[in-house]
Amino acid sequence: MRFKSSLLVTGLVSVAFAVNPTWAQPAPPYQGQVGRTLADSKEWWPDPVKPPAGSPNVVWMLIDDVGFGAASVFGGSIATPNFEALAAQGVRFTNFHTTAICAPTRSALLTGRNSSSVHEAGFSHTVLSAGFPGWDGRVPAEDGTIAEILRDQGYATFAVGKYGVTPDEEATDAGPFDHWPTGKGFDHFFGFLGSQTDQYKPDLVEDQAHVKPDGRHLSEQITDKAIAYIDREKKAAPDKPFFLYYAPGATHAPHQVAAEWSDKYKGAFDDGWDVYRQKVFEQQKRMGIIPANAILPERNLSVKAWASLPPEQRKLYARFMEVYAGYLTYTDHEIGLLIDHLKAVHQFDNTIFVVMIGDNGASKEGTFYGDIDRSLVAKPMSEQENIQYNLAKINEIGTPDSVEGNYPLGWAQAANTPFRFWKSDANSEGGTRNPLIISYPKVIKHYGEIRTQYGHVIDILPTTLELLHLSAPDTIRSVPQQPIQGTSLAYALDDAKAPSRHRIQYYYIFGSRAIYQDGWKASLAYPNHFLSSSPDSTKPFDENAWELYNMDEDYTERVDLAKKYPEKVAELRALFEQQARDHQLYPLITWDDVLNGRIHRNKDSKSLKEEFESITHHSDEK
Repeated sequence: MRFKSSLLVTGLVSVAFAVNPTWAQPAPPYQGQVGRTLADSKEWWPDPVKPPAGSPNVVWMLIDDVGFGAASVFGGSIATPNFEALAAQGVRFTNFHTTAICAPTRSALLTGRNSSSVHEAGFSHTVLSAGFPGWDGRVPAEDGTIAEILRDQGYATFAVGKYGVTPDEEATDAGPFDHWPTGKGFDHFFGFLGSQTDQYKPDLVEDQAHVKPDGRHLSEQITDKAIAYIDREKKAAPDKPFFLYYAPGATHAPHQVAAEWSDKYKGAFDDGWDVYRQKVFEQQKRMGIIPANAILPERNLSVKAWASLPPEQRKLYARFMEVYAGYLTYTDHEIGLLIDHLKAVHQFDNTIFVVMIGDNGASKEGTFYGDIDRSLVAKPMSEQENIQYNLAKINEIGTPDSVEGNYPLGWAQAANTPFRFWKSDANSEGGTRNPLIISYPKVIKHYGEIRTQYGHVIDILPTTLELLHLSAPDTIRSVPQQPIQGTSLAYALDDAKAPSRHRIQYYYIFGSRAIYQDGWKASLAYPNHFLSSSPDSTKPFDENAWELYNMDEDYTERVDLAKKYPEKVAELRALFEQQARDHQLYPLITWDDVLNGRIHRNKDSKSLKEEFESITHHSDEK
């Protein structure tokens, strides 16, 4: 056991804390009386803000790049016992959605508003943002975060792990810090500001300054820091509740984890991704995660049948998945240490847990063959050259030397069982549907049950506020606030049959798009996806090639009804355009616009690949 006492944990904390002057609250109007002398004056002191006695703590957990069918708690083959334990005393939502990629999901989660409404239709990275209201990557003050809301209600607020929505230009120790976590309501932050970082050499930040990593795995460091923050706060103010946003870099690339974890899965994936999909699909049915009438779609066209691969490729690809599985189980283990500590300090029973297993679908960024060290960026290789290169480095997969570390495309589809496609495909459930667990024993009466009501990441903030009996504020620090756009899911916690209240939702990621309304979904794929292995990558984009699915009857989007119901397609397309106008999604920027330098700020920059490398790997030299 890593933690022996709160004193030991506190000793692990660095002293690089900084005061954030942007959080100074405006003084309330003076309500006393000032006379010429003390005798004719009346003193007045504003009451300190305190939440009601016994107010629960809140822990949000957001795991990175996990598909719907990876974790055992939702029928996957990768052990996640601590997630299972939380689900056993809570409920699992099987119809919950993210935006299909990380930064839009995180901005929508933190604000309770759609990503383009809060200026994060793309990213906060220079090369993936644009000078339009929905695209500039700067979450505005009028779209306050959950941390800002709870801090003003008397909560301590902490964030650890991946933040992902700080503009590149502001992510230095010179600031400005308005878009850092400490500028968005968090008392303390420990983690990284970008989209991806090395797990052993992270681009590490504490509060408002970069700090030197200590060489341990990042997940271990953030868990220790979260525990230290909680212990220090509870020692100083035992009755003050806290909000913790726990967002590890795991299981995003690079897939890096100690061999003791990956070796637990030796041989577990030798049967390959086709067998995995079928096995998980059947398990999901037995568990009630998916409906009994669901049908497993055919393997994505760009993925080869496992049986067709030569033995050396199977050995290589199986090792990639062993490492990924160990990485996810290790992440669950670190969360278990946090939970055990909350139990030890008697905070567990009074804590609301909201666990989102994935900020998008499983990642397709590992190419057909898997990636170890960005070799394809340095020198394009043929299929056979790439396979031989990776085979020669098979023992490096998962180690600190595996600086990119990502599994091949076939495992991404398997991890998304039972859905088609993957991360960044906003048109597909494989890109947008993720597991959700809400655990709060004091309120949830029906432990271990499953909920099928439609939900979206913007619903988490209003759900949390309702469970806390709080309303969204009209102003934060005197700044008028935009309305919350999400719909609380609290109504469904004790009513499995309640009709869905979140009835309309749009999706858009650099060209791929979808619109959902009352069980119907219209979608449009976009070829040439960024870092994609799409089988359609050479086809011209056809803006009229919308597909239509009845999600109530066709759980896995197998039967395209667009030709049968063209009037429904037209109705939903018009609804998508209305949503795009209402949520400042225009202009509809695509991957081609980015790749071809059509965004003005990119015209004089380095190549997109060079820029993307600097975004995701600038910590390698730290």
